[in-house]
Amino acid sequence: MLADWGSRDIEFRNTVADIRKRLLNLAGCDDTYQCVIMQGSGTFAIEAALGSFCGKGNKTLVVCNGAYGERAAKILERLGRPCITIDKGDSAAPSAEDVAYLLDAETSVTHVWFVHCETTSGIVNPVKEIAEEARKRGKIVMLDAMSSFGALPLDMTGEGIDVMVSSSNKCLEGVPGFSYVLCRTGLLDASRGQSHSVVLDLFEQWRGLESNGQFRFTPPTHALVAFHQALKEHEKQGGVAARHARYSRNARTLIDGMRKLGFTTLLGDENAGPIIQTFHSPRDPSFDFEAFYEKLRARGFAIYPGKLTKRPSFRIGTIGHVDVDVMEAAVDAIADVIGEMKVTDLSPAS
Repeated sequence: MLADWGSRDIEFRNTVADIRKRLLNLAGCDDTYQCVIMQGSGTFAIEAALGSFCGKGNKTLVVCNGAYGERAAKILERLGRPCITIDKGDSAAPSAEDVAYLLDAETSVTHVWFVHCETTSGIVNPVKEIAEEARKRGKIVMLDAMSSFGALPLDMTGEGIDVMVSSSNKCLEGVPGFSYVLCRTGLLDASRGQSHSVVLDLFEQWRGLESNGQFRFTPPTHALVAFHQALKEHEKQGGVAARHARYSRNARTLIDGMRKLGFTTLLGDENAGPIIQTFHSPRDPSFDFEAFYEKLRARGFAIYPGKLTKRPSFRIGTIGHVDVDVMEAAVDAIADVIGEMKVTDLSPAS
């Protein structure tokens, strides 16, 4: 990132081409898929995919079990694109049977959108099973793999996933700045003129990248070259399997340590993935999340509020360039903070 990169330089264009190729390979895509990179965070790619592929004549089933499924439904609603939802709350995984039942009842549905790892709670949804039910009924399968891609196994070709969106800064450990859509070439061709937006038009973005290797609008050059390096490191470190193993060790260390202190997890071990862990806020009146957050931040640890869940909670990420030593240090810092705050009743708040 310390180098001076120009977006039209041949070296940079070659880097972008290699990123696109590596992402397709990592996702298990055959030659019927394309990679389209979008400037902007992950939600930019989500809106680009929904606006480009879910036309006004289509109806999309959005499977919700947290804020990010709900966000996709809100985007479709704002765009005036027909959609219906399954709402599983914030701590239950949708089953393939749930999806099959609704698709049989709502035969006009053409697209199914769902989240791989719903980071409202950290739950991992059954991608293969849901995709299979949708595919058997001839639906287009669209997956939000924002927080999972690079650490949880994914085979788009084998599992029949037509569209996948993710971003530069989660399990692949790049820096924020762009997102990407992996999708079937036929969907891109059919989407011409369908997008609601000039900037978020996937067909035009793809056509630009294919014609001269350049972006239509100024790309985040330094985030892209950093991501290229991150992809190389991901491969060198052992790929998806190695990253999943490290994150799983992180999660186990954190959960065991927090339970030993007296905290309760929102999810059972059978549903909690290795990406982010959610803990019930203590019922003790001495517990105040903002004070808890600031005291941890002063010790070098930034955590997430749990305002996305229906019940009072907070979340701690177990991904990124961290290991079990960091997780153990985080647990020690939390023990210090609750002692300083005189929090003794760690049972869940109502």
